[in-house]
Amino acid sequence: MGLIYLDSCVLIYLVERRSKLGDDVRQAMRKASQALFCVSPLVKLECTVGPIKSADPVLQRAYTATFDNFETLSMPEPVYLQAAQLRARFGLRTPDALHVACAQHHRCEALWTNDNRLAKASHGLARKLPS
Repeated sequence: MGLIYLDSCVLIYLVERRSKLGDDVRQAMRKASQALFCVSPLVKLECTVGPIKSADPVLQRAYTATFDNFETLSMPEPVYLQAAQLRARFGLRTPDALHVACAQHHRCEALWTNDNRLAKASHGLARKLPS
């Protein structure tokens, strides 16, 4: 199994454990144990805004520790140019287009998300979790 890109919402479910969704993500990760899970700097940005805003250092540390468990993919200029194509063709918001473009650029096997809007733009790369 190859690279699996984790969207911000999936990582939030995993770390914050607010609902059954976190359990669903953990179960899916166990099933795909041969995969290399990855995130981007954008995922790190999106996930840490809330804890910083709420001045929650414990949650900030939980995210930092979690990020260390995953490969971090780079986001070179071609990712941004591909994101522009995705925005123009599919009407995605910039962050969503960047997530898809990053996963495509690095030839990820899947992009795990809870966002239905990414499915069409990603040409089957996006997989809704929980499924």
